[in-house]
Amino acid sequence: MRFVVYGPGAIGGVIGGLLHQAGRDVVLIARGEHLSAIQRRGLRVETPVGTTVAEVEAVGSPDEVGWRRDDVVLLTMKSDATPAAVRSLAASAPAETAVVCAQNGVANEPTALRWFEHVYGVCVMMPAAHLTPGVVESNSTPTPGILDIGRYPTGVDDRCRDVATALGEAAFVSEARADIMRWKHRKLLINLANAVAAVCARGPEFEELRALIVAEGEAALKAAAIEPVTEAEDNERRGDILRRGDIGGRPRGGGSTWQSLQRATGAIETDYLNGEVVLLGRQHGVPTPANELIRQQASRLAATRAGPASVDAADLLALLHPQQEGTLRRP
Repeated sequence: MRFVVYGPGAIGGVIGGLLHQAGRDVVLIARGEHLSAIQRRGLRVETPVGTTVAEVEAVGSPDEVGWRRDDVVLLTMKSDATPAAVRSLAASAPAETAVVCAQNGVANEPTALRWFEHVYGVCVMMPAAHLTPGVVESNSTPTPGILDIGRYPTGVDDRCRDVATALGEAAFVSEARADIMRWKHRKLLINLANAVAAVCARGPEFEELRALIVAEGEAALKAAAIEPVTEAEDNERRGDILRRGDIGGRPRGGGSTWQSLQRATGAIETDYLNGEVVLLGRQHGVPTPANELIRQQASRLAATRAGPASVDAADLLALLHPQQEGTLRRP
């Protein structure tokens, strides 16, 4: 089994780098300065206990891969990039290729299923970062992440178990789960707070806005008859497996959405996290104004390449509750 990691940023870079170090055959599909840096110097994987360099093969597009029958594609780009990536993948990869969505959000799997029959979801619990070309950071040690996998829309097969075994060899914790989308929907609720942490400076109203956004998400999922695993089940699965540490004496800056604003990429995946709740709310008659507002703000900051924490949560609450005085302060 060869792993083709498409989008080796924070999550994909750490997964691909550690699979390569564990002796697995790996190809990375990267782009721009990140691709150039990997091709010149290898992929640098930094952890709280040290740094390694993975001399892993990297190419710029799916048509450069040289496809094999045993290839397994790990999609690890942000959800907003998935439709274009899957179309590009389908133009060169064999139709029977297995596609594994190791991504946040729940829209990637149905997108992949339009082009590929064998699609799998992974619930990613993994503190990682990518801010510098050619470098990824894994902030948890000795276990870098929990990567449970299941067939989409449901079920488990031998490939699930084989991928879980390979991830285990690379120091991850991974189990095959028939109900993987229930776990991914719980992760979606957790990820709704990503945009708040990326857009808003910390303050007294920060937690109030976060709680409002999550409550809307729970209401939208309930109206759609989607039953995620419980918070207690999620907490039990995580346990004390993930133990975060600083890298090089510097604390981790923020999550994946924060990193997108910090790197000023011009793109952000909020449309597929908070936007997923907005979509469900519109389909099932559930108001989701807080999620729509934070979605708009995140998209605006990304488009203008403004930095993270540029908006006061109190101003957003004032827009949601007009009876409260306040004017949105834009950067």
